[in-house]
Amino acid sequence: MTDLKNLHAQMTEWRRDLHRHPEFGFEENRTAAFVAETLRAFGIDVAEGVGGTGVVGTLRRGTSNRAIALRADMDALRITEATGAAWTSTKPGTMHACGHDGHTAMLLGAAQLLAEEGGFDGTVRFLFQPAEEWGQGARAMLDDGLMERFPFDEVYGLHNMPGLPVGHFETRAGAIMSAEDIFEITLKGKGGHASRPDWGREVMVPACSLVLELQTIVARRLSPAEIAVVSVTELLTDGTRNALPSKARVLGDCRSFHPEVSARIEAEMRRIARGVAEGHGVEVEVEYTREFVPTINDASLAAEMMAAVSSISQAVATRPEPMTGSEDFARFLAHAPGCYAFIGNGENCPPLHNPGYDFNDAALIHGAQVHAATVRRRLPMR
Repeated sequence: MTDLKNLHAQMTEWRRDLHRHPEFGFEENRTAAFVAETLRAFGIDVAEGVGGTGVVGTLRRGTSNRAIALRADMDALRITEATGAAWTSTKPGTMHACGHDGHTAMLLGAAQLLAEEGGFDGTVRFLFQPAEEWGQGARAMLDDGLMERFPFDEVYGLHNMPGLPVGHFETRAGAIMSAEDIFEITLKGKGGHASRPDWGREVMVPACSLVLELQTIVARRLSPAEIAVVSVTELLTDGTRNALPSKARVLGDCRSFHPEVSARIEAEMRRIARGVAEGHGVEVEVEYTREFVPTINDASLAAEMMAAVSSISQAVATRPEPMTGSEDFARFLAHAPGCYAFIGNGENCPPLHNPGYDFNDAALIHGAQVHAATVRRRLPMR
């Protein structure tokens, strides 16, 4: 049997090393090489360069033809770290502010557990995914023939959750995370001197009006029963203190859980943008793209994952409502049923994507055990 205390210490070393050397999406060359080398040391078959910098490990035991996939994300964010930890990022402006270093270490720990102890009948695919933060990594792996080259019947993932105690887990059947759409609305007019707005068709006033009008989409155009968010995050112009702008860009994102709601948001946004532009005598262009699809857990497999967690911990709960964050894991769920769950990172932890955030090493062993327990429940010994 694997010595869990020693494994936890090893995982902590892995995690802190990864934290010191964060890499942005599709730049995870050092991370991918480390993952591949570590998996091979466990006797696991490894394929590198899947979808760019993705890594897939394959471990087979017994005679079953069934395969289960476990996924971890590897990329970091363009954020300057402010934790003051001894293992702080060595790359200014880049840090693991979402815990992907911990996710990678947890899955490596699970790989070691399963390679050393077995306890399952079938095939496990260890998916180490690049570029989750921008919603491109899962699609890149799928476009590179992931399902054809490394087929699996089910897929499972874990993400740390600040505010949830260490050792606790949450998931739910159905929608657990939202889709994310992004938009950019460009207003074009005729700028000029700030003292004579009547000489041109400036765009600052219509841009400000547009920011406010966009808030009516959720408040007045969608059913109160629907969960949706429209957020303007940037207003950029070519003006200066004493010059009225001739161009303004209004950027932001939208969250929803159903394709028809996303379509309604886009239609209303285009209608409002045209109306504001016409009312102020300026031109308008709207770009609207869908970056993340909703993360929808299979109901029966959510129950199975909760049962697997319950076999090692009583601190498992059904999340009462979905969250409006988005997750690239959803792309895998479009090809195989599965479940995505949250693991506690501590009650006093700074939020994700915060310069002061750090993954809680105490959670590592819990994550590794949950991954292993899920495999053993879904690929039982005969």
